[in-house]
Amino acid sequence: MIPVRIPDIEFWKDLVPCQIACPVHTDAGRYVQLIAEGRDREAYLTARSPNPFASVCGRVCAAPCEDRCRRGKIDAPVSIRALKRFVTEKYGVESIEPDTQEALFSGAPEPGNKWLWHLGGHVHPASARRSKVAVIGSGPSGLACAHDLALMGYAVTIFEATHVAGGMLRHGIPEYRLSRSLIEKEIQKVRSLGVDIRFNTPLTTGFGLDDLRRQGYEAFFLSVGSNKGRDLDIEGSHLDGVVKAIDYLLNVNNGYRVDVGNKVVVIGGGFVAFDAARTALRKDQDEGGSLHEAVDVARTARRSGAAQVHMVSLESFAEMPVLRTAQGQEEFEEAKREGVKFHPQRGPRHIVGKDGHVAAIEFRGVIRTYDEKGAFKPLFDDSVHETLEADTVILAIGQKADLSFLRTSDGVELSPAGFIKVDPATLATSARGIFAGGDAAFGPRNIIDGVANGKRVAQSIHEFLGGAQPAITYELSVEHVPTRRFTRPEDYEQEQRLAPPTVDLQRRTGISEVELGYTEEQARRQAERCLSCHTQTIYDADKCVMCNRCVDICPEYCLKLVPVEQLDIDPSTRSSVMEHYGVDSMHPASAMLKDDETCIRCGLCAVRCPTGAMTMEVFYYEQRRA
Repeated sequence: MIPVRIPDIEFWKDLVPCQIACPVHTDAGRYVQLIAEGRDREAYLTARSPNPFASVCGRVCAAPCEDRCRRGKIDAPVSIRALKRFVTEKYGVESIEPDTQEALFSGAPEPGNKWLWHLGGHVHPASARRSKVAVIGSGPSGLACAHDLALMGYAVTIFEATHVAGGMLRHGIPEYRLSRSLIEKEIQKVRSLGVDIRFNTPLTTGFGLDDLRRQGYEAFFLSVGSNKGRDLDIEGSHLDGVVKAIDYLLNVNNGYRVDVGNKVVVIGGGFVAFDAARTALRKDQDEGGSLHEAVDVARTARRSGAAQVHMVSLESFAEMPVLRTAQGQEEFEEAKREGVKFHPQRGPRHIVGKDGHVAAIEFRGVIRTYDEKGAFKPLFDDSVHETLEADTVILAIGQKADLSFLRTSDGVELSPAGFIKVDPATLATSARGIFAGGDAAFGPRNIIDGVANGKRVAQSIHEFLGGAQPAITYELSVEHVPTRRFTRPEDYEQEQRLAPPTVDLQRRTGISEVELGYTEEQARRQAERCLSCHTQTIYDADKCVMCNRCVDICPEYCLKLVPVEQLDIDPSTRSSVMEHYGVDSMHPASAMLKDDETCIRCGLCAVRCPTGAMTMEVFYYEQRRA
């Protein structure tokens, strides 16, 4: 029996997997298609509408959309993140047209599929200020929440513990990956909506949520980041020269000199470990520019780089978190090119000291990191020994949020792991009117996950302050594309993925950004690799003459005509289908099956069909409040 699925709205949504994979549901496929057509401004609006940090994500997003991209099942996924950067450099906050996004604030529509939190769905007049909302923390999650609430008319204040906004965008990501000026421009756009940020105002046991309530705040979003690194409980972990990755990156990214010596060992297998390892390699360099720029460069680039950097992980390469993603694979290749040496399947046993300072670290083998159920449960091999000399050991083994400001009277429950307990659907905590997301609720997350949490909480706060949760409906639009007009770029199915160009190895020093953007020609060619998942092959059984020409011409063998009795389908659905087509259940009948996972939307089936039974049609949907 052949398992089949009858299309419904969830089916059509799943047919654009990049959008479903994106935590904020950016219609990545649509903006990529628009780039291929040379419609870059529209592409930018589609990328920006659900994401207030489109320019940031164009540079450092983990890009879960690429991991679900159907093109990846053929050869390699479309370079979605780098293509986003291509259009933000033309129309984003860093461009010469930084106010392009203002059209979205006025309710202008953008091409593509839309969810409720796309900008056109919740823009309210700026004068309609209503309840006061407090956001604790100005990382991606807090800023995204403030952005959406401000557009919905709320008076939002962010309470930030440090002297600058951005959270781990600013304190955790090295400048060679993400320009500080770009972060500042993204934040200024949020502030321009009327969001107030109070710097150097951390919540403490002496100044907490109750105090904010007395100031008139009616709802709260706890979005403090993971700014505390986890310790390694082995002998020698107290020695000078053992530092936590988050502390190391925070100091480097805030312009402080950190002398790591010549030999550095980084322990960990995630993106933070990669950032720490690649930062440790960067050497001192004098750079030109204005006096203001020179001071910034001097404070940041006058850091010692290491001659040797080793990255050691419990995980094998197959288990390493970074290497499970398309972006991580490229990060891995760049780290190798820069000289980082990798030691997988090694567990730290003992840090060796000399005169109170790190001298070396001993490791043992790791047979496996996770058990049969996928739980973290390393199995060590004591017969394997390895020792690495080290001047500095950087621990990138996890982070946690500092929630010491919470009082018992706040009524906010924590999980056994120390995270804030939340309702997974609304992100509401156990205390009325208090919501939490990002690192505080889930531990360290990708930037785009944090942004999605912030946007979800903005919706939840709006519902909490404004009434019941609205019912959601979908509006589906279908455009028939005449076969004679349906075309695809020449050799689009053979075009190979091109990693974004990077700065030459000899020039990678200090804060110089490593990745460069695509050229116009490169962007067009890479965008043309998209399989256009919005376009569907539609089969009209009433026009079919069973000639089998569509099946014969399909280059991916994704079409098949089979007897109905071979279908694994429940009796009621089978009966409904047979009745719809007026087929006597006692007579033989055939069904056309299509494998949408392998279809490359070439349109040859429609071209070959002599009766017009096969057509190409474009589907879009939009979420709406009932």
